[in-house]
Amino acid sequence: MSSVPSSPSASSNPAHHSAERAILEAAEDILREKLQRQGCIGNPLEAADFLRMRMGALPHEEFHVLWLDNRHRILDCQRLFTGTVDGANVYPREVVRAALGINASAAIFAHNHPSGVAEPSAADRAITKELRDALSLVGVRVLDHLVVGAECVSMAGRGLL
Repeated sequence: MSSVPSSPSASSNPAHHSAERAILEAAEDILREKLQRQGCIGNPLEAADFLRMRMGALPHEEFHVLWLDNRHRILDCQRLFTGTVDGANVYPREVVRAALGINASAAIFAHNHPSGVAEPSAADRAITKELRDALSLVGVRVLDHLVVGAECVSMAGRGLL
């Protein structure tokens, strides 16, 4: 995708930011509707476009969970934690509480790297293992953890789950 240079006045213009936000929200809605029409997720990467649109341009880290039922039908996509430019605190207790609250059977985690580099860190791998272990105690399977940057990296696809 090519980048279009913008003038300094356009980037500081509140109307420009409002229009940009509206366009991104519309794109997110279109991708959400596409996922809902599919009804279920056969492959965790089917959610990658939606999650990249939802999280890719954020200036801070966020941790989201796509909750699925036992047939991998989408129950909800929740933003559970918001952090800073280089990290977000994720609490397994709260993730388990959210899973039980929605009666989920499976989960796909996603978080963004505002730097644009989607390489999973050691901390990403550690929290994924901790969450997988906690959720397994209540019968919720973790299907993947996507790291969103300029691209989406699937931790399951890399054998890191």
